[in-house]
Amino acid sequence: MPAGLSSGDRKVLWITGVAFVVLIVLGFLLAPASTESSVATTYSTASAGAKAAYLLLQETGYHVERWRHPVSQLKADKHTVLIIADPAMIPDNKEKAAVRDFISGGGRVITNGIVGGNFLPSDFSEVDPFPARLSSSFSALTPSAITRAAPKITLAPVARWSHASIALYGDQERTVAARIVYGQGDAIWLASAVPITNAGLKEAGNLEFFLAALGDKEQTRVLFDEYVHGYGEDNSPERSHPLMTALVLQSLVLAAAVLFTFSRRSGPLRPAPAESRLSSLEFVETLGGLYQQAHAASIAVDVYYERFQFWITRRVGLSKDASPEEISRAVRERWHWEDDKFLETLQAAASARYYPGLPQDQALEIVQALHTYAVKLKLFTTGKEKT
Repeated sequence: MPAGLSSGDRKVLWITGVAFVVLIVLGFLLAPASTESSVATTYSTASAGAKAAYLLLQETGYHVERWRHPVSQLKADKHTVLIIADPAMIPDNKEKAAVRDFISGGGRVITNGIVGGNFLPSDFSEVDPFPARLSSSFSALTPSAITRAAPKITLAPVARWSHASIALYGDQERTVAARIVYGQGDAIWLASAVPITNAGLKEAGNLEFFLAALGDKEQTRVLFDEYVHGYGEDNSPERSHPLMTALVLQSLVLAAAVLFTFSRRSGPLRPAPAESRLSSLEFVETLGGLYQQAHAASIAVDVYYERFQFWITRRVGLSKDASPEEISRAVRERWHWEDDKFLETLQAAASARYYPGLPQDQALEIVQALHTYAVKLKLFTTGKEKT
């Protein structure tokens, strides 16, 4: 039978599984509640999107494209219509100059709202503080080819044009659609993008107005500006979707897990070196730790003193239970050892067993002194105890 999974394999599987679940949850959390945009982009099928207008122009024979480049790359052409619907960015001076040159060279721009008005050579758009309704029908104000094709249009009057340009649609209080002539071209400004949205195209007069504003389908090139919606030439909506990002992250994690597990299986197997449990230093550290936790400094001194007492009484020929005074006198007489602190050290070491609360620093000082005397008296000539 095949061997079961090791603890390492189970750990890898758990980590991979948890990471996979977390990425899935993050993918759902990062995904918007609705995958459709609320602006008039040709990628959106929502009510406020403009995909219906884009597909309609394709089916009716217009030369229609999505423009995913800065307006500075646009060349002036009297047969080109640039639609800047619900722009999400305010143009800078360079972009304003590019739109102005495009219009002056004969092109037409269709835009809407306060931000859209910033693209035009002259901007007199302002917010309507008291719009009539969310969506209202407005009649033509000035005779033109566009107003003849669509006597009325329907849009949301959230803005108005305050200057006396060519007013196309509105009422006695406001102008909601205006035509601005500049150089060889012109621009059409709308209060909102309703006439070109998926829902707005079905309203009375909006489709007629939109087609009349574009002109002859045989000669007109229609460009829907998607650059202003964040869809640059290297940033398609499919690649920038949060779910696509989550999918890429999941794939990377899965690939890393596969490589990691494969390398563990395919690499050389070497047993880990076994650490010796008989190391003298390890024994000393373990024993010292036990004494420290038990606050048994006096016991450590007593143990070392018994070793010292055993060897020195053996050397001078005394009983192994000789007192410190007897040991000091024998050493002084036989070896002519003169050290005033020798007797004090022996007495301190002998009395340590009766002092459980002996401080660690004092215990260390006694043991070090005993060790120094043992070296001077050559009690341990080989460094090892002999029996």
